[in-house]
Amino acid sequence: MRGDEDTIELGEAELREITGYAAAAARRVLPLFEEGLPADARAREAIEAAERYAAGGRRTAELRRRAWAAHRAAREAATREAGTWAGGAAAGDAAAVVDAARAASHAAAAAYLHPRASAHQVKHVLGAAAHAARAAELAAGGDARVAAAALERARAEAPAAVVAVLGRLPVAPPGGGRVGAFIRELDAALRG
Repeated sequence: MRGDEDTIELGEAELREITGYAAAAARRVLPLFEEGLPADARAREAIEAAERYAAGGRRTAELRRRAWAAHRAAREAATREAGTWAGGAAAGDAAAVVDAARAASHAAAAAYLHPRASAHQVKHVLGAAAHAARAAELAAGGDARVAAAALERARAEAPAAVVAVLGRLPVAPPGGGRVGAFIRELDAALRG
């Protein structure tokens, strides 16, 4: 059984700020998703649902469905065969589409951050920004400077709620490949 020491304070105003922050990061790379899969509205719908919640809307089952739909879009995009992408997207562009969809999924899911003192929750706070940075990097042919600029922007634009909630959580966990490294880098910068 979990005790009080396993929970953190987490208010709705903070959830809205965190969700708005995540949605802004995901929106920056939405064009990458839409260029690769112009007929697929799931990433856009997830971001728009997150933005509605951040602006004062209700946290509904529809918001959760949109998060999962964008997650499925990412999973499906990751398994698409060559030649099925709009404009014949190259491998790096296709991978950017996947991370852009993951950013959208994380944006909508940010509204469901749990008040648990768990390092895993850091992924919910910073996942959209990290996936957006990876999508931008991949779209730029793997240029690490592009990712660094995206992470710096995410650091600079983090609202007070992001910093405050991170301060109540353990540091970001290990693992997660390049995106995990971005989460840890952004986490450390925001705590510093």
